[in-house]
Amino acid sequence: MWYFTWILGLLLACSLGIINVLRLEAQETWDKEHIFLDPLTQLMTKDTMLGRLKEKVENSKRNGFPFSIVFISLKNFKNKHNLPDYEMDAILRSVVDCFKEDIRAGVDIAARMDEQDFLIAMPGSPLKKAEAIAAQVKNEILERVKAPRNLVVEVSAGVAEYSSLLPEKFAATEHEVDELIRVATAKSGL
Repeated sequence: MWYFTWILGLLLACSLGIINVLRLEAQETWDKEHIFLDPLTQLMTKDTMLGRLKEKVENSKRNGFPFSIVFISLKNFKNKHNLPDYEMDAILRSVVDCFKEDIRAGVDIAARMDEQDFLIAMPGSPLKKAEAIAAQVKNEILERVKAPRNLVVEVSAGVAEYSSLLPEKFAATEHEVDELIRVATAKSGL
């Protein structure tokens, strides 16, 4: 008789485990389908990216793997040249096309952080790799993005690496994500 109780308990435990796994999978699917995207560039919004960066910091703390970010800015290009919105929108879409080719699909994530600023998060990528990608993206933008009136698109790029193995870089602040973005922005020259 106790066998039946034991088997029933085992079946109940297994079914609860399966239900929990299905619930987690459903939550992940919902999260992927309900990401807020910037309507112009189809990249993540700033708020979505900040949430994802917090997850990356936690993952890095947990597993010890670094991740890097690349900050890309057009240096207030629109206001300097008094461009109408439709011309600036075309330039922004061209810029995004340049770096979408250089990031790893399904691994790296990109977001529009401000009107003319972008951020790429590269999980598992050390600083050297991020620097190479930043240089490549910058060169592609300079070569391929054509602005009206033969204007040259001015672009800056900065990189930063988060590694839980190097806590001295980020120990001074509780807001590690903000500090990481600040470091990348500072390295971009803005």
